[in-house]
Amino acid sequence: MQPFTVNIKLAARTLTGALSAPNRGAADWGWQGLIAYGCHSLVLVVDANTAQTLQVLERHKANVVKVKWAKENYHHNIGSPYSLRLASADATGKIIVWDVATGTARCEIQEHAKPIQDMQWLWNQDASRDLLLAVHPPNYIVLWNADTGTKLWKKSYAENILSFSFDPFDPSHLALLTSEGIVFISDFSPSKAPASSGKKVYISSPHSSPSHKLAATTGAKKALDKVKILISNEKPSAESVTLNDCLQLSYLPSKRNYMLLLYPREILILDLEVNQTVGVIAIERTGVPFLQVIPCFQRDGLFCLHENGCITLRVRRPNCSITGTPNEEPDPDPVQELTYDLRSQCDAIRVTKTVRPFSMVCCPVNENSAALIVSDGRVMIWELKSSISGRNLRNSSSASPLYSPVSFCGIPVGAFQNKLPDLSLDNMIGQGTVAGEEQLRSSFLQEVHLKFLLTGLLSGLPLPPFAIRMCPPLTTKNIKQYEPLLAVGTSNGSVLVFHLTSGLLHKELSIHSCEVKGIEWISLSGFISFATSTPNNLGLVRNELQLVDLPTGRSVAFRGERGSDEPAIEMIKVSHLKQYLAVIFKDKPLEIWDVRTCTLLREMSKNFPTVTALEWSPSHNLKSLRKKQLAAREAMARQTVASDTEVSSVESSVISLLQEAESKSELSQNISAREHFVFTDVDGQVYHLTVEGNSVKDSARIPPDGSMGSITCIAWKGDTLVLGDVDGNLNFWDLKARVSRGIPTHRSWVKKIRFAPGKGNQKLIAMYNDGAEVWDSKEVQMVSSLRSGRNVNYRILDVDWCTSDKVILASDDGCIRVLEMSMKPSCFRMDEQDLIEPAWCPYLLVPRASLALKAFLLHQPWNEKYSLDVMNIDYPENENVKNLIQEQLNSLSNDLKKLLLDPDFTLLQRCLLVARLYGDESELHFWTIAAHYLHSLSQEKPAKPTNAPILQEQLVNPLDICYDILCENHYFQKFQLERVNLQEVKRSTYDHTRKCADQLLLLGQTDRAVQLLLETSSENAHYYCDSLKACLVTTVTSSGPSQSTIKLVATNMIANGKLSEGVQLLCLIDKAADACRYLQTYGEWNRAAWLAKVRLNSEECADVLKRWVDHLCSPQVNQKSKAILVLLSLGCFTKVAEMLHSMRYFDRAALFVEACLKYGAFEVNDDTNKLIHAVYADYARSLKLLGFKQGAIIFASKAGEAGKDLLMELKQPKEEVTQE
Repeated sequence: MQPFTVNIKLAARTLTGALSAPNRGAADWGWQGLIAYGCHSLVLVVDANTAQTLQVLERHKANVVKVKWAKENYHHNIGSPYSLRLASADATGKIIVWDVATGTARCEIQEHAKPIQDMQWLWNQDASRDLLLAVHPPNYIVLWNADTGTKLWKKSYAENILSFSFDPFDPSHLALLTSEGIVFISDFSPSKAPASSGKKVYISSPHSSPSHKLAATTGAKKALDKVKILISNEKPSAESVTLNDCLQLSYLPSKRNYMLLLYPREILILDLEVNQTVGVIAIERTGVPFLQVIPCFQRDGLFCLHENGCITLRVRRPNCSITGTPNEEPDPDPVQELTYDLRSQCDAIRVTKTVRPFSMVCCPVNENSAALIVSDGRVMIWELKSSISGRNLRNSSSASPLYSPVSFCGIPVGAFQNKLPDLSLDNMIGQGTVAGEEQLRSSFLQEVHLKFLLTGLLSGLPLPPFAIRMCPPLTTKNIKQYEPLLAVGTSNGSVLVFHLTSGLLHKELSIHSCEVKGIEWISLSGFISFATSTPNNLGLVRNELQLVDLPTGRSVAFRGERGSDEPAIEMIKVSHLKQYLAVIFKDKPLEIWDVRTCTLLREMSKNFPTVTALEWSPSHNLKSLRKKQLAAREAMARQTVASDTEVSSVESSVISLLQEAESKSELSQNISAREHFVFTDVDGQVYHLTVEGNSVKDSARIPPDGSMGSITCIAWKGDTLVLGDVDGNLNFWDLKARVSRGIPTHRSWVKKIRFAPGKGNQKLIAMYNDGAEVWDSKEVQMVSSLRSGRNVNYRILDVDWCTSDKVILASDDGCIRVLEMSMKPSCFRMDEQDLIEPAWCPYLLVPRASLALKAFLLHQPWNEKYSLDVMNIDYPENENVKNLIQEQLNSLSNDLKKLLLDPDFTLLQRCLLVARLYGDESELHFWTIAAHYLHSLSQEKPAKPTNAPILQEQLVNPLDICYDILCENHYFQKFQLERVNLQEVKRSTYDHTRKCADQLLLLGQTDRAVQLLLETSSENAHYYCDSLKACLVTTVTSSGPSQSTIKLVATNMIANGKLSEGVQLLCLIDKAADACRYLQTYGEWNRAAWLAKVRLNSEECADVLKRWVDHLCSPQVNQKSKAILVLLSLGCFTKVAEMLHSMRYFDRAALFVEACLKYGAFEVNDDTNKLIHAVYADYARSLKLLGFKQGAIIFASKAGEAGKDLLMELKQPKEEVTQE
């Protein structure tokens, strides 16, 4: 038999319920894999995989309005470990930055006393990681250092700011959504406040724009095809502006310079290069309006939340207009728009007055799951699952089909390799850009369908009021079967039973039809609860009294048919031995019931005094009865032996009584012991009654105490009796010494007094209208006090003891708190929690352990075998840490374990997978790009003479466009051409046309540019200029003199501040390389890189980008991590390894070097060998620092000369041990 352990020590915890209206926008899903959301003034942290509450943070005094997880976009090591940092802001303008694992506040920030509108951590990794930008109403943005709480700068704007969005491709760009329009800031920097007040654009509301008026006549499709001018620099006329009803603005992270605006009935996609709507997602007339939208990074998709709680995923349809199949009849009027097709939707929830969807959050690492937070405290976690569909289903859906990607974890895989398509969005669906290559498609792309599955559900407490009661306390007798259960009676008639070790709902029993007013336990597995309906005009109610057996859930009407149309039950009290029950009514004499047989023992007479408070005495005569019973048993035995001998009459009478009693109660042990209770009447007189069997006797009366008002409650334990009255006086009676002491607490009405469990524990809790106090009745002094409005902002509805040193408070903010006796709010350490289901969260391990676990996963196989068992690895940390690491490994899903143990799973794929598991943003981007280019370059090498197959491979599997400048040139050019096509179709004003013409010239599309230039009308001021420009473009020859003239003119233009015009002229004469150089000289680095990618051959382009890399590495720019990614895209792998090493990213450098050696990406010479050895030696040292000896030895032995001394040092102690 296994040893039985019972966890007596219950952690302080908070059970939460419904949310309040200001919590609506307070939710965030961090890269760490956890969801945080606000519930009144609390912040809850939930694990998304197992749907368990890991932490409840309590420090805010007002409703939480925003929460944001810190970004993980930096390199992690012992100095900057994986840690859980969270910022939360409340309605009084206070921001708290938390260390979530320990539940402590790292710093508190306060500027104004108004609710924070929006906040965001700065994502630009090489700057400080502690910067937090917040919008303080009405119109300030403030940059804070969230580690020290210091204000770096503050800037005010002309309009009220509602929210903001950072440009994911350029950290200096920021857009503010204001009450009148949008303000674009292009000079944002952490070091100083933006100098300009930004470029302001006004949004005319989509419904007032003229295109909608046509909708009725020409049909909706045509209306949407017509251009919408939604953005203008002039302020629109007063009547067309209904105040900005835009709900949300976000940049699209999947491609540069696009932004979405969300309105209740449509989503607009804007191209910021021409400030023009290029796509509309509209809801039909009967559709459900939008509440929120989250754009994805990995694919051009949108998660949308609707007002009925339905989450939909929309994915952009690939542009087929350019690469249309030739044999089909061309569409006479092709809809040139960005179209997003609905790909999947989850079930809606039932929306009522109190139940509404509040917000949606999406997993930032994998983008394949979304969580819905509902106003009643529910969190629903929906995961996307992909299924491969058969060919025959092809024509069923109108939208073009989605295809599975070629690669898994960054590398193309065959059909039979282990893969886990549901790992992330980009592993589920391919890019969908290849649109003409049918023959390619049929060979290995499979069509996929997506669907949402509900994989997690957390539900909160129902709405208050509550009645709470803890089950009987733990004793030496019941330790084997004891479970700490708390019964919570709710206003809708159900009783919830919570298991307080885990904080999870144990059972929900729908017992009553009206509000539960009180609960009394009669054993560890049963309780009696009562509920009363609302009174009718005579003041009479329906009383329900139910006896519930918890294991079976069976409930019995305790008072049988009684209960309809009578005065309300005020309270019920169960006697100390759980034999008798006293039921006290409002205007009706009290009833005494036998709990075991559900029989009424006595209903008091009409002239019985009105009871104001009642308590059973802890003393009883059970022991003496047991003795008597034993004696009687012996007598019975004697009688049966000697039946012929005469038995004394006394004995026989006892025996007959006993036999009668035994036949009555099935359990022979159930003898009726004598019990007592005391109660007070309206005058404060104390009555003492005894109950034995079915007789109730009046035994004594004590006259009222003059100092006390009307008595409201009594508590009795041991030799202490405590009375509380309406004026807040407590009267302590010592029954042994026969003395009483009155204490005025000046806290008004004493609602309840309860003694703590445990022998000799004389502490009690008293509940008042405005809070509660804990008293020690032995010393007659107060231990702790809690006052609503002073210490806390909630009112207390009910109190009880949880264990001998912890109290339970039910409050009107819908929460039930288990607190220490001091009643101070306390956050627990997350690592001390007992979770029912282990949750994967390496952030909870100590820094050394989380990094060691990472190394353990990355460098499989150990000793030639793949294993997820840390125990057989030489990792000399203490057993406890090892066990914690093992627990983390065990909590991984079986699919992931299978992948990690698969010998065909390459090192690059392993690095990518571990980056996903750790939610490490910088690793994820680094390894995605490294895997892509290492793989594609190794493919190119052998096949130099035949170039066709490579091109196809790259066409099918280019690097996603979300990496922008880092993509392959041919793919980047194709994307830019598609973009200009769309801009051209959508243009509406002369400005737009000119911008398109300029872009076309830069892209080398001269014929189309000339067409646009010739469209300029003769009234336009630029008519003459444009006509000449058109002539120039068509007649540019490659003769020497004309070229030199144009070059001279261009350089003069650039020198005189006309940079873009000069660059255009240089591009006309194919001097794009010079143009790039000029752009770089004038600090236009991004534009230079763009031009190089679209116009130059790969060598020239590489030169331009290398100059950019040097600029990024310079100390004033300090964006080395971006520079590394650019170098990767150029294939300069040796330089990347050097830079990683010089930045002291030892783990990343060592893994990268290993991968490069596998792919043969290094030229082997002395210099590279020296670098490789240095990298390995440094990595071995850092592993040694983590205490990971086995790993350190492996890398030290690979490091040749550089690792010699280290290897000696590592192997030294082993030899010493053997000598002993």
